[in-house]
Amino acid sequence: MSSDTSSSVPRPLPPSDPDGSPAPGVRPRPAGSTRPASARAPDIDLVVDCAVYIAGERHEPEHPHQALTYAEEKGGFVWLGLFEPTEDELDEIAARYGLHPLAVEDAVYAHQRPKIDHYDDGVFMVLKTATYVEHEQLTATSEVVDTGEVMIFLGRNYVITVRHGDHGALTGLRRSLEQQRDLLCLGPAAVLYALADHVVDDFVDVAAQVEEDVDELEASVFSDRRTDDIGRLYQLKRELMSLRRAVSPLEVPLQKLANRQVDVVPDEMRSYFRDVEDHAIRVRDQVSALDELLTSILQASLARTSQADNEDMRKISAYAGIIAVPTAIAGIYGMNFEYMPELDEPWGYPAVLLVILGAIVLLYRGFKRNGWL
Repeated sequence: MSSDTSSSVPRPLPPSDPDGSPAPGVRPRPAGSTRPASARAPDIDLVVDCAVYIAGERHEPEHPHQALTYAEEKGGFVWLGLFEPTEDELDEIAARYGLHPLAVEDAVYAHQRPKIDHYDDGVFMVLKTATYVEHEQLTATSEVVDTGEVMIFLGRNYVITVRHGDHGALTGLRRSLEQQRDLLCLGPAAVLYALADHVVDDFVDVAAQVEEDVDELEASVFSDRRTDDIGRLYQLKRELMSLRRAVSPLEVPLQKLANRQVDVVPDEMRSYFRDVEDHAIRVRDQVSALDELLTSILQASLARTSQADNEDMRKISAYAGIIAVPTAIAGIYGMNFEYMPELDEPWGYPAVLLVILGAIVLLYRGFKRNGWL
């Protein structure tokens, strides 16, 4: 595997990263810069991998800067993988490959919507990536879905992938695709298909794991024990929204690739993109269904909370009514009137106690029969 930076002398990949995936890090923004600085650590290479594919076989150019010339001479294409390039780094590569400035600007900025743009004789596509964040127990602050981005520049003899985010490494995908020579023989569009298919498959996995969280919350809300799941439900709904924003806009770009004539995408690839589109639609429907289910569960949780509050208020009111009887009787005798004949009778005190006890028993049985206690 070859790696290269924007300088004339390539730097090797760090030994701590054997699979070629850059480790996360933070590079501070340069003073006065209006563009976002790279989040790549200073010791992490810009170029993750660079290879030329001829008749479905991988070839290593003598120098990454010579890859495009080598591919044009041999009738192949270059696959150049980049990780969070800065503006200056990508400008140099853009000049070498003839990339459109607007597409370059989008590739430097992260937080793009999934889309596809046509520039001259090339295509620029943005894909959102997603991964499920493992957690022991879902809380009101748990991170469930982590998203990133992959930008793809597609030309007749090159494909450049720009990855943003600490997950979604493409090394495994590249190795898997290199085992499919017939697919690679279809040109750079095969890489675009493989990337889209890989991203959508990840969506399927993430949606399945989120569904397990939804099932756990549903069981908790409708359990016999009294729980407060509103915070957890709201947090999961927010996290599901991140996945929905990554999945839903992807349908339109895939439709264009599957149904419209695109110069750099051969007709043989349309059926491949149509298959990815079908999977993306199914994931979109699944995510929408989960979102609607969460809304219903949230409403049910609010209803149960309101019902529990009403039950508590009825119990409090019932006990207050029971306590009111002895309080009222004690209040009457506490006024110390002179003419109260029963005060001089030996049965007066026991009789009052029996009246109080009888009233309490009758009220308790009445409240119990009506479901207030």
